[in-house]
Amino acid sequence: MYVCICKAVSDGEIKSAVAEGVTDLESLSEKLGVGTGCGTCREFTHEIIQQELSRNSLPAADLSYAV
Repeated sequence: MYVCICKAVSDGEIKSAVAEGVTDLESLSEKLGVGTGCGTCREFTHEIIQQELSRNSLPAADLSYAV
């Protein structure tokens, strides 16, 4: 699905960029141009980034151990 019509950026491209290390809208804008046209997509794009970061984050390491 296209998220940014102005720059023809899809949700798949956004998800791929997050998987490659993009963590914020500004970096994504530099990489793909998303949100640099009319700006209507910026809020939804931010939500996708946050969802992907949450989905891809690993659970905190269990540092408890028996002494």
